[in-house]
Amino acid sequence: MKKIKVLGPGCAKCRKLFENVEKAVRELGIDCEVEKVTDINAITDYRVMITPALVVDEVVKSSGKALSVSELKNLLG
Repeated sequence: MKKIKVLGPGCAKCRKLFENVEKAVRELGIDCEVEKVTDINAITDYRVMITPALVVDEVVKSSGKALSVSELKNLLG
């Protein structure tokens, strides 16, 4: 099962990325765990300096952009 994390302090772009991830996962029918990480120390552990960031199976896939649903579907599918 995939583990997807959205890293960010809770700004509008971070919330949008989280919503888009949930929608993309639903549309693809992926069995995964989606988690929102807001703790700044946990975020910096991934060496992310610009949020929001997307982490899939512990690998940073995107940083600094709220990916669209279609971009996420391409990335996750």
